[in-house]
Amino acid sequence: MGKLARLTRARQGAHRTRRVFVAGLLIVVPVAITYVVLRFVFDAIDGVLQPFLEAALGRRVPGLGIVGLVLLVLLTGLVGTNLRGQHIIHVVQKELFRLPIVGTVYSASEHLMESFASNGATGFKRVVAIEYPKVGMWMIGFLTGITRSEDDKLLALVYIPTAPTPNTGWVVILPTEDTYDTNLTVQEAVKLTLSGGILAPAELKRRALVL
Repeated sequence: MGKLARLTRARQGAHRTRRVFVAGLLIVVPVAITYVVLRFVFDAIDGVLQPFLEAALGRRVPGLGIVGLVLLVLLTGLVGTNLRGQHIIHVVQKELFRLPIVGTVYSASEHLMESFASNGATGFKRVVAIEYPKVGMWMIGFLTGITRSEDDKLLALVYIPTAPTPNTGWVVILPTEDTYDTNLTVQEAVKLTLSGGILAPAELKRRALVL
């Protein structure tokens, strides 16, 4: 009887230890992932101007690259909001467009930012759904434009983001009748992608695409 009681207590202790360990994992792992992601973002942004600042100051100051980048963006914004500054930026952009490879990358990046910033019906302000890769399976994406096929049929250009990084993905071109509007906002779609589907909306509605 004593041996059975000891065995039972041992099993209960192992079960309790396993439960406590799992509870600890549920707390520690999200914190660790958050730290790694934020550290990566911090280092990536801080590293943009850090080499120049380090050369000027003679030593590395963590975080100074981010401060410098923010100030640079604000300064550029101030220049770009006055008439003379707009002219200067236009001249610089014109020269960048002429450079091989650089012009292509810059043009695509500029249009991507304009798509996020615009208030138009198209661009990254509109979340759509397409039936892919087979019937009954759906993917969400951003309607980026409308074009026409050789037989004059309307085609939708849809950017499909990949989880968990919506800034990477691929573009599909399909008939507008196979593209559906949704009730999701851009923020909800990005949140859905970033979380790998964990932060799903309470309801996802689809309706025929209205141009």
